[in-house]
Amino acid sequence: MASDLGTVQAPAVSRVLLPLDPTGSLRILSPDVKRADTEPRPTLDDVIHDRPARTLAQRLTPARITGVTSRRSARLNLEFSAWRPHLAPFFIPLVIILTLTVITYRTNRTPLGWILTVVWSLPIVGTLIGLQGAVLLRHSPRDRRQLTTPPPLVTAETLFVIVPTIGRHDTFPALARSVSSFVEYLPVAFQHLWVHILVEDGCEAMQQIRALSDQHPQVRLVVVPRGYSTPNGTRFKARANHYAHQLRYSEGDARDDVWVLHMDDDTGIGPDTASALAHFVQRQATAGPDAKHLAQGILSYPRENAVNRFTWLADAVRPADDFARFRAATGSGTPVAGVHGELLMIRGSAEATIGWDFGPNSIVEDAHFALTFCSRYPGRSDWFNGRSYGASPATVHDLIRQRERWAWGLIALAMNRSIPLRYRFFLALSLMTWAIGPLQHLLVVLLIGWVVGMTNTSPVTESVLLLWSVNLAYVIWTYWEGLRLNVLSSQKRRRYWWEPIAVVSLIPIFALLEGLGGLRGLLKFLQRADKEFVVIAKPA
Repeated sequence: MASDLGTVQAPAVSRVLLPLDPTGSLRILSPDVKRADTEPRPTLDDVIHDRPARTLAQRLTPARITGVTSRRSARLNLEFSAWRPHLAPFFIPLVIILTLTVITYRTNRTPLGWILTVVWSLPIVGTLIGLQGAVLLRHSPRDRRQLTTPPPLVTAETLFVIVPTIGRHDTFPALARSVSSFVEYLPVAFQHLWVHILVEDGCEAMQQIRALSDQHPQVRLVVVPRGYSTPNGTRFKARANHYAHQLRYSEGDARDDVWVLHMDDDTGIGPDTASALAHFVQRQATAGPDAKHLAQGILSYPRENAVNRFTWLADAVRPADDFARFRAATGSGTPVAGVHGELLMIRGSAEATIGWDFGPNSIVEDAHFALTFCSRYPGRSDWFNGRSYGASPATVHDLIRQRERWAWGLIALAMNRSIPLRYRFFLALSLMTWAIGPLQHLLVVLLIGWVVGMTNTSPVTESVLLLWSVNLAYVIWTYWEGLRLNVLSSQKRRRYWWEPIAVVSLIPIFALLEGLGGLRGLLKFLQRADKEFVVIAKPA
């Protein structure tokens, strides 16, 4: 590629971009085949980044191989493979809660009884899907086997790790930790590896980030020009993702033998991650017409990455959501629950047909991509039992702001009519449950009942008690098992005696904070406020 601002010309390659056909099957085109049936190649008239384009030889230069899997990595993989979600923490609370509610039940035909019957029964769909995911994981020998066997060295495919960052001084330590983990663990499994750090031109930590990229031959700094704009005017993180996507397209790296791993700047990986990714890629290479084009793993939170133990306990629910609800939805082939932006693996040719240009109001670009993927390639997603290692928000205020942004963006996405309703329905139902979360809180309900003079908080009919009990037991289970996985992902892989007690005791407060974030997001949506992409401080 020329160093000026002219049109980027893609170098000749032996296998060129393959737009997938409507059924999702891969098509190999030889270089001399005309692209009359494909979209025109995009141009980057405003391309600016610090390194010249790589030649074909540079692109195929193997990454530095760090050696075979170490004994420590093998031990960690063995411990992770032995882990399975327990179901006893669900059934024990279920029996206790159901017994208590049946004993204390009083018929309630008041308006409050009708409201509570509906509000407290709404989560049952998401609860049943989450339990399905947990059962699937417990009985999936493939998910455990891929961690006990050494990762195969992937030589035929290329892996790009995309790490967008806002480039502030307070986010740099976490970025450095994450990038170091990529270059330590991934070369063992992927012979052709590139790590792209995406930054905005003029970011405050540019000098530090440039020095970080210069330390590793696999790392490339990609600077998004201030004047760059997408055709649809996309902003924030999606704009940077689309720029990097167009860059890979122009350099001939948007092919079916290229995989793109999207990571956040505070999220690292371990040896189990590399093993799971390599096994997944190798399975797709031999799957033929049944090959998948997108996959998601688990986001866990090691104890040592947390600067606030309260928010760390509050985030126990997030890995449980990954191995339960996302395991069922994304693992079944159609990610109707959305995806999160870390440990998201996408085939280069599939990403090329979608891109990230979702418009100026997109602040949950990962979920937007997932629902668009549902309509383009139904049945072509998967889930793998690999973990990434992130950090919980530093303060309670940051946690609420984070949830507010998610709810705000997801509600707008659920109302987006450009996506078929059948792919938005589950997300809309989940968001409805989240947005009215404060009204589901027992203390809030008791307070409302006291104000209006109604002390009976039972449902209209006794048959609803089972739904209530299942929902509440599932919430307890997600925090209990999520904490267990977060501890396993930590350096000290044993729970302190007080942690399980604290995480269960604090569920009412966690639920109130989660509901408050969802309610604030709903209010922002209803006010039609200008979208903001809130980037919270990232602990190192």
